[in-house]
Amino acid sequence: MQAVNRARLQIHFCVVLWGFTAILGKLITLPALPLVWWRMLLVSAALLLVPRVWRGLRAMPARLRWAYAGIGVLVSLHWLTFYAAIKLSNASVGATCIALGPVFLAFIEPWLARRRFDPRELLIGVAVVPGVALVVGGVPHEMRIGLVVGVLSALFVALFGSLNKRLVDHGDPLTVTCIELGTGAVFLTALAPLLPHAGPVFVLPGLHDSLLLLALSFGCTLLPFALALVALRHMSAFGTQMVTNLEPVYAIVLAIVLLGEQRELDHGFYAGVVVILAAVFVHPLLHRRQRATRQPELMATTEHHGMVD
Repeated sequence: MQAVNRARLQIHFCVVLWGFTAILGKLITLPALPLVWWRMLLVSAALLLVPRVWRGLRAMPARLRWAYAGIGVLVSLHWLTFYAAIKLSNASVGATCIALGPVFLAFIEPWLARRRFDPRELLIGVAVVPGVALVVGGVPHEMRIGLVVGVLSALFVALFGSLNKRLVDHGDPLTVTCIELGTGAVFLTALAPLLPHAGPVFVLPGLHDSLLLLALSFGCTLLPFALALVALRHMSAFGTQMVTNLEPVYAIVLAIVLLGEQRELDHGFYAGVVVILAAVFVHPLLHRRQRATRQPELMATTEHHGMVD
């Protein structure tokens, strides 16, 4: 098998694994706050066992470590709102909201990267509006608070995704991921007393939740990250983005097959999903001529259409 074809299959496999993050978030009975705390703690603790991470930490300037730590706070807020959206609605709604991340990114990245705004990106944003309206109309009233929280999660994705892209060349990906997720766990520990309705951050999971947390942390985070790093050596940025755009599609299909969520949502929801995803796929097509091969994305940008969940 040619290296490019193997890399394409690896990326598809990674995206399927990332699609399972929404499913696992629904199946884990822990509230969103301890769920995210455990996930960040497990992954960062595992990375601290890697000598390469310690070498990267020692070599990294303090100012850069603080920058990545700040991004880690945004990552924790993204994951917190993402899983809160799933708990308040369902996995399909949470995955659909994440599909809005590239739309926010089209507006936020020019501002953070200090480049000119592209009018074509405004068209993408306008094209998504009917899809969002259909999704809202197709979601039961009791789930709409979850939809709002999910949109906030997509906004956090765009923010930390843009910042990570600015700094992607300045640090080893494993080291950066350890800093961001470790900082996120510390931030959530400090945030927990300010969110009394979210419950305590330290909740000892039972056997069922422990097994699912391990699958989420290592099967849906570290494993696809390692595979993606290898695959990205043989794929263009455009090809990678087109595959990773399938993440919400896989998540929604998995939610239908494994959770039967099609019984909770009507046809308007799925029509809106089609409109949103069409806009998401058109965006990289409009920029195909301008694309350039990029460095591998950081693991922390996972549940967004970048590498890695």
